[in-house]
Amino acid sequence: MASAQDVQSLLRFLSQDAKVPLAQALGKVKDLQAAKLVTASDLAKSDFGSLKKIFNDDKVARQVLNAAKRVSKKRTSSDTSAPVPSPKKAKPVYGQPLNGTEMEASLALPDSIMDEETLSATVLYTNRAPLVLAFAVTLIKYTMPEQPISSRLSLAQAVTSMNSKAKAIHVGLDSGQAAEDEGWGEGQPLIRIMTRDIRVMKRWGYEWEGEADSPQNILKLSQGTLVEEKVEGPALWGIDLEALKKANQPGAHGLNKGSLNQLPIYTAQSARAYLMKAFETPKAEGVKVEDEVPAKAKAKRAANNAAEKEHNLGLLLGALELLYQSWAHVLSKEDLDKRAWGWYVRVRPDVAHGAAGWGGKGNVNLSDILKLRRPAG
Repeated sequence: MASAQDVQSLLRFLSQDAKVPLAQALGKVKDLQAAKLVTASDLAKSDFGSLKKIFNDDKVARQVLNAAKRVSKKRTSSDTSAPVPSPKKAKPVYGQPLNGTEMEASLALPDSIMDEETLSATVLYTNRAPLVLAFAVTLIKYTMPEQPISSRLSLAQAVTSMNSKAKAIHVGLDSGQAAEDEGWGEGQPLIRIMTRDIRVMKRWGYEWEGEADSPQNILKLSQGTLVEEKVEGPALWGIDLEALKKANQPGAHGLNKGSLNQLPIYTAQSARAYLMKAFETPKAEGVKVEDEVPAKAKAKRAANNAAEKEHNLGLLLGALELLYQSWAHVLSKEDLDKRAWGWYVRVRPDVAHGAAGWGGKGNVNLSDILKLRRPAG
């Protein structure tokens, strides 16, 4: 049976490479799985008649077959370590809003790469904020497994933004108090993530289809023993308290501190886009970008850079998955959350102290993340 990652990859191929409307692609996943056609390579080796039978449309079947052959040929004739970039934001289908299942599929992050040899040799170049975001979005998968990816991204962005705001005040780049310290959002539910108390809004009535192999469907009782667990509870949004405060400044048409109407939230799409572009590969000393990349079309160079960053994100997520997996069956969710901030601090990039280091970038060795895992035995 295909994994959730296989399904996500198949949906990306159908909607992006083959240009099949997402709603139609979602309806054909089971048929493709039954025919054992779950990758571009599988589809490239199939015949037109088989695809026509599944899609019931000559044009769409031809689109899928041609796209599969094109993608497979490209992957075998060039370095395929970096996947094709995913879309930066969810798009409506035929002018209609995405439903829950479609929205969650559109927000999928790159597949986690968990090959330890590869991870141990990988160094990324980034600044601190997106690293906090990556730590938090992966952590929430284990501490709040009932939350869909849209909520995990929103909540993780809340942690990241609040931390950045506090840091800016501490180093003197921002004056005054943070919105949460002034009581904005008072009355809204509070949850704690990586030492931060986050004001949230419950998304009552939101329905989505959970990932088959997500921790929300699995409870690890002891090593090697798995049972299904039904987790109840509404999806959440992280409330953007700074935006709420700004909307209530003199002259602004805003909201009151605890209003439930039109509360500003941290959007999943912006958090995902931030992650997708944040993790670079360190440049060799003395090598300039123009020396490293031949004079080619600007669009092609940008696409290559985007693909590389997406691949790097997959590597980082893989290292974080291995870290949290090693502790998840021995620590409570609360203790796992408490430790996450300390783990981040130990591997974050070195930057100058104070205001001089604001936004500064540095190297992150994924081997350092792997060293934080629980010792075997």
